[in-house]
Amino acid sequence: MKTYSVIGIMSGSSMDGIDLAHVKITSNEGQYTYSIEECETVEYDEVWRLRLSQLRKADSLSYCKTDVFYGHHIGHLVNKFVEKYKLKIDLVASHGHTIFHYPDEMITRQVGDGASIAAICKLPVVTDFRSMDVAKKGQGAPLVAIGDHYFFNEYDFCLNLGGFANISGKIGEFRVSFDICPANILLNRVARDLNQEYDKDGEIASKGTIQYKLLENLNNIDYYKMPFPKSLNRDWINNELWQIVKEGDKLSPADKMKTFVDHIAIQISKSLDYLSSKQPAGKRVLVTGGGAFNGVLMDHIRTHSEADFIVPDEKLVKYKEALIFALMGVLRIENRSNIYKTFTGAKSDSVSGALNGDFSGLL
Repeated sequence: MKTYSVIGIMSGSSMDGIDLAHVKITSNEGQYTYSIEECETVEYDEVWRLRLSQLRKADSLSYCKTDVFYGHHIGHLVNKFVEKYKLKIDLVASHGHTIFHYPDEMITRQVGDGASIAAICKLPVVTDFRSMDVAKKGQGAPLVAIGDHYFFNEYDFCLNLGGFANISGKIGEFRVSFDICPANILLNRVARDLNQEYDKDGEIASKGTIQYKLLENLNNIDYYKMPFPKSLNRDWINNELWQIVKEGDKLSPADKMKTFVDHIAIQISKSLDYLSSKQPAGKRVLVTGGGAFNGVLMDHIRTHSEADFIVPDEKLVKYKEALIFALMGVLRIENRSNIYKTFTGAKSDSVSGALNGDFSGLL
């Protein structure tokens, strides 16, 4: 038995900031337990938010510079985090921030250069968790299902309400996962039309009215008819979904927000019904991610589904993804598969992640 002290780092598509979680993970003959210790979110300033959101349109040199600068930025955040909480750390596991994700072309890229992180914080660092799976013709997403398998297997389904809503659940002996629909990435964009970073507790949506023509058009998007495994990216938002949203430009932000909330709830309900039809079982659903704090969104989700939605403590809601990337880092250094082909549709399971720094005390 061995206990690792790990910092898991996550930056999601909702662009709210960088999550850092100090996690203790105990490994005992292929079984894992965890405790989330200190954790915090470092919000993006407008410079970083703009740079990351526009980077996919930039030239190659700008991309390379940002990869390195962002790696240095993460490294300095790790140093401040370690100093603030007086931590002794074995390993850093950083997801980075996704800029390109085209799994059908076997391309996925996250900025946050691992060598730069390791050089600054002087700790062993694991990065680049998606590339191996995508190289094996997998979706490379969602990756949190590995944590659902090891840590949250008592639930029938695990639902994450982040930038995109994604789900994992058991079908027979296997766990499957996929992106359901856009979530906070869509709601936050509407909130910014009102100079708000997000719709706190659904206050904007609560003042709106569902616009059923827009709702119908959203629910008829081709992606929702595709079988899993499948995943979404920002370009899909801009090129496909947002074209439909523009049809509702004359609507008030509150009406758009209320319509989007109902759309998300409907798609979650359909996904749960589909998965339940494959594996008749209970419907105990663990709900995490920022959307779990949106009371109006959760009310709509509960209205459209008979499942039992369980929102855990705030620490797990906010830092579950950082926790799971910490686990993926531990699995990587133990040379165990941290992405299963049933999650992503890859040709085989993967031991995924690039090693940066001195691992002599761990491997």
